[in-house]
Amino acid sequence: MTDPAPDSSPQALNDSLVRLLTVERSGETDHFDGPCQPGGVGRVFGGQVIAQALQAAQACAPDGFEAHSLHAYFLRGGIEGSPLGYDVSADFTGRSFANRRVIASQQRDGASKPILNFTASFQRPQDGLEHQDAAMPDVPAPEDLRPDSEMRAEMLEKMGDRMSESQRALMLRPRPIEMRTSDKLHWMNSEPRAPLNHSWFRAVGTLPPIEENRALHRAVIAYASDFTLLGTCVLPHGLSWMRGELVGASLDHAIWFHRPARADEWLLYVTDSPWSGGNRGFNRGRIFNREGDLVASVAQEGMVRKRER
Repeated sequence: MTDPAPDSSPQALNDSLVRLLTVERSGETDHFDGPCQPGGVGRVFGGQVIAQALQAAQACAPDGFEAHSLHAYFLRGGIEGSPLGYDVSADFTGRSFANRRVIASQQRDGASKPILNFTASFQRPQDGLEHQDAAMPDVPAPEDLRPDSEMRAEMLEKMGDRMSESQRALMLRPRPIEMRTSDKLHWMNSEPRAPLNHSWFRAVGTLPPIEENRALHRAVIAYASDFTLLGTCVLPHGLSWMRGELVGASLDHAIWFHRPARADEWLLYVTDSPWSGGNRGFNRGRIFNREGDLVASVAQEGMVRKRER
């Protein structure tokens, strides 16, 4: 008798993401254990490690403080199948701001090895001067766009056996984040174009009300912010990881949270890349809600090398 297929309904995928981003405190210490991606193969998704580290930091933040920024450096790629550990240090707690530092680690060859250095800054919510210098770009609404999952399936059909089974499984795997892109991402075609992309994203199911758990909505946005970002810097070169033309990995990742936003409602992710060189690519991101408010800003540099055939 074969095992039943896992539930891939939107709410089941959503609930699985919430469990993935729920870290558990170990005893009375500030050490947390992060779960593995069910059925994960290969390297751990960087957005998962960032979101779990943020959750650990948020669990140790002073009451009434909310994360407004995070900065992370990837040291080693995480390996699926081995649980992640997060050690939190309270470096600073003031009246308005606080800082929490996190080391993410994983067991390798019988020893715990750090894979991520992470720092989050927290602030007690306050009123202040406000401005926003950029309007949300005028792009098609998500309801007028096809899901990226449909376009991935079509691309695989066209490529036939030119992609390995592991690549096909990765591309077709049901995901807890739905994305709808108004441009052609690097895996969609090989025509060089400007390093600019517009994608809508949201959790596929319903999350708890933001009034009850702002921390979870920030963690889901942090998780999703690692999608499409590094690929922006290769758009001018017409190359793709999915076609086996590149080798790449994130080096660092930073997010600034400007205002609360629901991660289960459509958010527009605008990414651009002002520079690449020296086998590195620099990428920026802006996240808007449907009302046009800028809710978060993102920056990332990654290692990008053309694969030698």
